[in-house]
Amino acid sequence: MIVSHKHKFIFLKTNKTAGTSIEIALSKFCGPDDIITPISPVDEETRQSLGYRGPQHHLAPWYEYGLRDVAELVFKGKRRSRFYNHMTGREVRDFVGPEVWNSYFKFCFERNPYDRLISYYHWAHRSASSQLPLSRFIRTPRAMMLKKRGYEVYTLDGKVAVDRICRFESINEELEEVRRIIGLPEPLELPHTKVRKRSDARGYREVLGEEERDWVDRTFGDEMRLLGYHY
Repeated sequence: MIVSHKHKFIFLKTNKTAGTSIEIALSKFCGPDDIITPISPVDEETRQSLGYRGPQHHLAPWYEYGLRDVAELVFKGKRRSRFYNHMTGREVRDFVGPEVWNSYFKFCFERNPYDRLISYYHWAHRSASSQLPLSRFIRTPRAMMLKKRGYEVYTLDGKVAVDRICRFESINEELEEVRRIIGLPEPLELPHTKVRKRSDARGYREVLGEEERDWVDRTFGDEMRLLGYHY
């Protein structure tokens, strides 16, 4: 998640939509006062190797600390974050205030829910010794993270809260349009992050059975109606 005061934009990060690559690419143009949230250690190494700005201004001030926060700091050396990966638009708005929220260009990325489910399923089992069948995976709380880190990120009370929902399927064209809108001086170059070749490279139409397809239809009906996604 990035709040750029330099270029007056807010990037809300959904999952399984190349968000980390986009975040790193945007970091190149961020200024010293911009808010940049941490990503995984491996991806931070990539960002650092490119010479881009890393996490900054994301930590909570000391006056917001409670007893649990103090305990986390003392025993684990972990500071509390005010801004974090995949936080919702509502949370960002509450922290930055209405003037920034209403005047900055806000955008995110979305992806065909059928394809997004398959991508997330393989990512969730990337290091698992045994893989749950997809029919069982969709019944786990983890599967619902797709909703929490998708539609619930860029909507407020069921209404779209961003200025542009970009489509993952047209990522290069979308990024160029965003670049033009926010006035970045050169095109965004996406680094390779979290790239792991899937053992099963089949498309969602070859993988999803009737049960899984029905689950996607029920769970992601809002997104499908909003962006015109279909099977």
